[in-house]
Amino acid sequence: MITIIAAIAKNNALGKNNDLIWHLPADLKRFKRTTTGHHILMGRNTYESIGKPLPNRTTVIITRNDNYFKDGCLIAGSLEEAIELAKEDEHIFIIGGAQIYTHAIKKDLADALDITLVHKDFDADVYFPEIDLGKWEEVSREDFKADDKNKFDYSFLRFQKRVN
Repeated sequence: MITIIAAIAKNNALGKNNDLIWHLPADLKRFKRTTTGHHILMGRNTYESIGKPLPNRTTVIITRNDNYFKDGCLIAGSLEEAIELAKEDEHIFIIGGAQIYTHAIKKDLADALDITLVHKDFDADVYFPEIDLGKWEEVSREDFKADDKNKFDYSFLRFQKRVN
């Protein structure tokens, strides 16, 4: 099972200046709970924005730089190579960034989308690809109102690839 996991705004905004635009502790807790114990695949820019391997996960960094090295991480030259490195894991997570998400969706590499939808439009310089509801079926949804810790209304959405 390969799942794309992302937090996106209503207008599909992902981030700006290689950073997240919002802070939603509920999303961060869900991300940690969901990905712990598994391989997380990400582009080099996403890794650089995080700055370190995340605890209790195997970090696979995708980069075209053959000399790139980060202690405690696996390095792959492509998303396909990263998936091959993680193939023993029963649940692999693709965690970004925008180029990696776009490639995974165009190449039909993911089985599911695990999306936190922030109910607001944001100015961004990277965006999540449009979710084609002809290819993806929403199978679960939890809606939440903003509170003292989470500044925006948000929803946790799960999509499965449609079988045609």
